[in-house]
Amino acid sequence: MKSPLRILVINPNSTQAVTDGLDTAMARFRASGNVTIDCVTLHEGPPGIESQQDADGVIAPLVARVRRHEAEYDAFVIACYSDPGIHSVREVTSKPVLGIAECGLMTAMTMGHRIGVIAILRKSIPRHLRYAAGMGVAGRIVAELPLEMGVTELGDESRTMARLVEVGRTLRERHGAEVLVLGCAGMAAYRARVEQQVGVPVVDPAQAAVAMAIGRAMLA
Repeated sequence: MKSPLRILVINPNSTQAVTDGLDTAMARFRASGNVTIDCVTLHEGPPGIESQQDADGVIAPLVARVRRHEAEYDAFVIACYSDPGIHSVREVTSKPVLGIAECGLMTAMTMGHRIGVIAILRKSIPRHLRYAAGMGVAGRIVAELPLEMGVTELGDESRTMARLVEVGRTLRERHGAEVLVLGCAGMAAYRARVEQQVGVPVVDPAQAAVAMAIGRAMLA
C-alpha cells in the first residue's frame, strides 16, 4: 500500500463549479495527511449529466482517463449520481472503482431504514430508480423527489438551499424518510446545512464514496 494513499475523484460533467464543490467536501479526508485526493473535471462531458444519453456519452472518456492514470492512483471515484461507466471502468483497472450513487445508498442503509433521495430533475428519477433496482435496494427508498434545477443552476446558493430544505422536509414529513441522500455531486457543499435544517441524517454520496475508496485501498 502506498503512503499516502492517492484517490482520483472524477466529475464526469464539464462544470468546474461542481468539481470545486467536491474538492471542498474532501477537506476532512485530507486532514490526517495520509490521503491525497485529486478532484478533476471531465471536460469532454456535458455541463450536467441529466439524461441517460448524457450518462452513456461519458463512458468512453471516463475509461480513457482511468486507463491513462491507472498507475498513479490507489482508487478511483466516479462523482455522478448515475455512476456512468462504472462497469466499463472497472474492466480497465485492478484498482477499486467506486460510484457515488452506489456508495451513497449503501451508506444511507447503515443510518436508517427509510431512505429519501433528492434529485436535481424529475427526468433524472427513472434513471436513478433503475440503478437502485439493479443494486437490489429499491425497496429501501421511500421516495425520490426533484429540485427541478439543472446542474449549472446549483451554484445559486440561496435558491438551491431553499429547495433542498423544502424537498428534504417533504421527504421526511410526507414520506417518512429517516435519512436523505443528495442525488447529485453538485449538492456536496450543502450537506451539513440541509442536515441541520431538515433534522435527519443527510449523506453526501461523494464523501461516502471517497470514504469507501480509502477503506478499499487500505485493504489492498
